[in-house]
Amino acid sequence: MADKPGKLSPLPGFVKVSRDARPAVTAEQRSALIRTANEMFNQGKVGDAKRIFLTVGYSDGLIRVGDYHMKRNEPLEAFRMYWLAPDRAKTDAMVEKMARIVQVWLRQDQDSDEYPPVGAVDR
Repeated sequence: MADKPGKLSPLPGFVKVSRDARPAVTAEQRSALIRTANEMFNQGKVGDAKRIFLTVGYSDGLIRVGDYHMKRNEPLEAFRMYWLAPDRAKTDAMVEKMARIVQVWLRQDQDSDEYPPVGAVDR
């Protein structure tokens, strides 16, 4: 699994994403890219729009992509988009919900080996 001694190669499915490695673009280029990505998003080409929003660091676009993933029941990808936006209110709410889920699992694990019914953590 290691290419060089002491260095692990990345696992498939896990991609490091950070906000600090953006290419230098002029304000005009950035605006044109954002307009193009907005058009793509409105045409349903969300993956292409996401790549542009990530590249230029367009917070509003990342939040819209996060909302799209939430509607598709993809909360981890939505969380990733909100985190990169950054949208503190949405990430904080999701972290609280994840913590409640883990608390329910831990409580259930102590009581029995059964899992909580669907929707039980939303109460």
